[in-house]
Amino acid sequence: MQEYDIIVLGTGPKECILSGLMSLNGKKVLHIDNHPYHGGGSTSISPIEELYKRFKLPGPTKTMCRGKEWNIDLIPKFFLAGELVKMLVYTEVTRYLDFKVVEGSYVYKGGKLHKVPASEEDAQVSDLMGMFDKRRFRKLLLFALNFDLRNPRTYQDVDPNKTTTRDLFSRFDLGLDVMEFTGHAIALRNNNSYLDEPCRETIRMISLYCQSQSRHSGSPYLYPVYDLYRRITGSEFSFGASSRHQSHNSDED
Repeated sequence: MQEYDIIVLGTGPKECILSGLMSLNGKKVLHIDNHPYHGGGSTSISPIEELYKRFKLPGPTKTMCRGKEWNIDLIPKFFLAGELVKMLVYTEVTRYLDFKVVEGSYVYKGGKLHKVPASEEDAQVSDLMGMFDKRRFRKLLLFALNFDLRNPRTYQDVDPNKTTTRDLFSRFDLGLDVMEFTGHAIALRNNNSYLDEPCRETIRMISLYCQSQSRHSGSPYLYPVYDLYRRITGSEFSFGASSRHQSHNSDED
């Protein structure tokens, strides 16, 4: 009987990363899943016939060509240059993955699509703001980029654990339109409750977005070309010699 230091159940994002990190640190890992596919709720489905079976729909039509040419993500996988990307690099997964830079990030306003500004250069040419708003927005970006939670000198009298995001935006005299796209398109907040919460997370997300934009040139987002979790947990490779992946279908019990 084989023995393992760690057993990881499921092949979602967290489980894959945990399995890889433990394996690289010398642990003997058994990585198992009770589904016939990898990725959990964020899996990618291919061929396209499997998508129709999953949702019990008739199809696909002949106009959709070969089913194997389709790869449908149940949850889109946009990567900013944050901790997740660092972990993928550390576990050497990036040797087996291909990423594309997404062409841009946009918001819809006034019947038109506008590129989300995340740099001084973008702000200068953006139609989302007037001249005075551009200067204020630029100051906010510089504040977020220079902000260091470990260095109170960078706070500029803003307490990240007490000052609300609404007060932070007011401090830079941002207009309502600028507040809206900054909060939702840059800081990626999905509702307006963040405005009355401490600004620490909003500052972090603005900084991360801007750094990602600078690193990838033109867009803050990377997107995996193929099925991310099938490549990570499939038979192509494992995270290390002490890692073993196994699928188990609970319906067979």
